[in-house]
Amino acid sequence: MDLGLSDRGRELEAELQGFIDDVILPHEQRFFEEISASGDRHHHPALMEELKAEARRRGLWNLFLPDEQHGAGLTNLDYAHLAEITGRSPVIAPEATNCAAPDTGNMEVLHMFGTPEQQATWLEPLLEGEIRSSFFMTEPDVASSDARNIGSRIERDGDHYVINGRKWWSSGASSERCKVGIFMGVTDPDADPYRQQSMVLVPMDTPGVRVVRDLPVFGHYDGQGGHPEVAFEDVRVPATNLIGGEGDGFAIAQARLGPGRIHHCMRLIGMAERAFDLMCERSLVREPFGQPIAQQGVFRQWVAQARIKIEQARLLTLKAAHLMDTVGNKGARMEISAIKIVAPSMAEWVLDKAIQTHGGGGFTNDQPLAMMWAHARTLRVADGPDEVHEMALARRELKRYLPQG
Repeated sequence: MDLGLSDRGRELEAELQGFIDDVILPHEQRFFEEISASGDRHHHPALMEELKAEARRRGLWNLFLPDEQHGAGLTNLDYAHLAEITGRSPVIAPEATNCAAPDTGNMEVLHMFGTPEQQATWLEPLLEGEIRSSFFMTEPDVASSDARNIGSRIERDGDHYVINGRKWWSSGASSERCKVGIFMGVTDPDADPYRQQSMVLVPMDTPGVRVVRDLPVFGHYDGQGGHPEVAFEDVRVPATNLIGGEGDGFAIAQARLGPGRIHHCMRLIGMAERAFDLMCERSLVREPFGQPIAQQGVFRQWVAQARIKIEQARLLTLKAAHLMDTVGNKGARMEISAIKIVAPSMAEWVLDKAIQTHGGGGFTNDQPLAMMWAHARTLRVADGPDEVHEMALARRELKRYLPQG
């Protein structure tokens, strides 16, 4: 099994690594200072447009999209290697290369299932990085890890659909740059449980769409659009905004989430690698009780275990990406569930040890560690909690031992 990069992938890997090291990381502090100075946590810094222009100049744009016309024409395996690199600066690098969630998933949905009109109206400006988008799936009143629980309604009324419901963790929706969202709701409550839901495009300026509140993540409010709760009250959109057909929502969601989990997991590995670097560098200069932390036996155990955990997670995630390329999402289901369990827990562990090594400084914004830890911890719930993936994985494994007949 070859888990290496293609020739094209290697070229982009070298270019992207240079972009991160020479452009992104040196400008991180300026990026956050611009947001702080504006007084608006959702402020879009002018710096980001400069970074986007430089990324496009270097050919580092829409790397996630396999379509050669609009994207880089890479395989899932190629992009997995590149996503790890962007994970070293998870707030800035994905958007600078137009590879940030939830836009990536929304663009994939529109690319695969959108009509020519939907693609011209929404996909094209997303591909150009002119606007941002959101994905409205999770609801506050139900266990949304089981999408069959979704209670929001999408009801046909002549040439329109009328939408009612309440969503939260709607990443990006608080930003003025968020112009559209993909809404998942029930169109036929009497259908088969997997055919009840549909997806509809909802422009953010549609009457009845209301951002209720920003949601904090462990007490911290994320900028760049946040993760707000959004109410939809008698929202009317044209019937032509339906993506695919009525009842296709669950299948579209599965198609959307497969590649997204690869992206998330590889970015987590990038975060863990940066945390590992910061931890080791700090251990050489911090000297409690007269000797560097690096000389402490327990720290050396952390270093060994961190390296092992990172390498294991990387190999499993690259294998999942390889299988998606060779046997498809369905054939890679076990591995996709496995990496969704392994990668966030691995990153959380490595980041915890890096924070411990930094002492009190690890809790502050002087380092990216606290932000990265919070992100890793949320991904043990987002895109399916650990327990759901464990249940699905165990069910598929046990099925092999049941009597065949």
